[in-house]
Amino acid sequence: MNPTFDDELRCEVTTVHRELVEQTRQKMPAEEKLYDLAELFKVFGDSTRIKIIWALFESEMCVCDIAALLNMSQSAISHQLRVLKQARLVKPRRDGKNMYYSLDDEHIEAIFYQGIKHINE
Repeated sequence: MNPTFDDELRCEVTTVHRELVEQTRQKMPAEEKLYDLAELFKVFGDSTRIKIIWALFESEMCVCDIAALLNMSQSAISHQLRVLKQARLVKPRRDGKNMYYSLDDEHIEAIFYQGIKHINE
């Protein structure tokens, strides 16, 4: 019988290391926190949102500027900014009739650069 890819990823014998499993279970964050983390990473799953975040590393920008930079409609950019705002990755600031966006805090840059570092290895 030919081994399948899944077979290569499995143990040949079933041995549960109960102490290790219990130690790990005690250290795992609550299910709700893990769900929130998964939702955060989903936001990074869109290249347009990644481009917007990258642009906001450089400077606070209005929707018009981001749309021109990415050669997209203001409506499309506004939609993506709404997703980023809901995930607390960007924050808006109104100045007269213009709405400017910036990164919400320094954690976003750290998360982003850790991802870049990982894919460059």
